[in-house]
Amino acid sequence: MQQKEFQLHDEVEMKKQHPCGTNRWKVIRMGADIRIKCMGCQHSVMLTRAEFAKKIKKVLASPGE
Repeated sequence: MQQKEFQLHDEVEMKKQHPCGTNRWKVIRMGADIRIKCMGCQHSVMLTRAEFAKKIKKVLASPGE
């Protein structure tokens, strides 16, 4: 499977919806772990890189575009 490319401040779509009803997230921290913030309710979640790579569906927008 191809590794998905993502960067800091990218908006991403996850495979499962957040309980607030949206599956649009923003990457707000990158390192060994990745912190993402829900664009609907502003809740943030920290995931390991492997877990994030498994749960991401696609990159919706990058700040450099």
